[in-house]
Amino acid sequence: MTRIAVLTPDPADHSYASQWPGVRDRLAAALAAEGIEAVATPWTDHISDPTGLADYPLILPMIVWGYHRDHRRWLKACATWTAADLLLANPASVLAWNSDKTYLARLAARGVPIPETIWSNGVTADTLTDAFAATGADQLIIKPTVSGGAWKTLRLSPGEALADAPDGSAMIQPYLSTIETAGETSLLFFGRTFSHAVNKRPVGGDFRIQNQFGGLYTPVAEPPAGAMALAQQVLAAIDEPLLYARIDMVPDAKGNWLLMEAELIEPDLYLDNDPARGAGLAAAVRARL
Repeated sequence: MTRIAVLTPDPADHSYASQWPGVRDRLAAALAAEGIEAVATPWTDHISDPTGLADYPLILPMIVWGYHRDHRRWLKACATWTAADLLLANPASVLAWNSDKTYLARLAARGVPIPETIWSNGVTADTLTDAFAATGADQLIIKPTVSGGAWKTLRLSPGEALADAPDGSAMIQPYLSTIETAGETSLLFFGRTFSHAVNKRPVGGDFRIQNQFGGLYTPVAEPPAGAMALAQQVLAAIDEPLLYARIDMVPDAKGNWLLMEAELIEPDLYLDNDPARGAGLAAAVRARL
């Protein structure tokens, strides 16, 4: 059986302790069906010294949840892995740039539609006043450009007090109320081949679709044509080789699909909602090997 490495969270980070082992087990089961053993190892064990990963024919960074709270060391690790020419998929260069949501501006420059976004170095009450005036929005979403799992993400109305504002680089977008009605749709690709899709909706009164906030996940048998077209457009705008990708999108009030995230580092691949239970991913890994 071929042994490959799967990078996992820092053992000192307990925020996802009840969730990521299940993701690991689903991934390991899918790979085992292809004769591949997944060896879990924390990414924080390999920040400065890559030798512990050097003998693996492939390294999957799929469960490095929590890196956004330790971004400086994350970038150092990516630089270490790049310099050592480790066989990561997705590549370490992608892991670096995809960890900062300013990449959305670069994709937008290539024609990918994203929500109207104001990029800001810090967020103040004056910043929000200007953003409401500029966008005409009834509500705004504010989040750090380095984030994950709705960490430090706020939804505010005009005049509402700003508390726990993101430090440093942030992004401000009009709140898309369609998240409550149409939800966010995620399309999963393995080896750039479509695998499956999942629709995610928040519980009543919330705007966060993550399962830790009660998000409701439903498999999508056949994604809308517009959603598939946007996903393909996003993938075409990314030059690096991708073993896996999760493209998250939401329709606006007019039904136009907008990219929310291109998750290329540690997305939950929703293998429990995959009719093939990860067979496409395992095949892509085997092909890469």
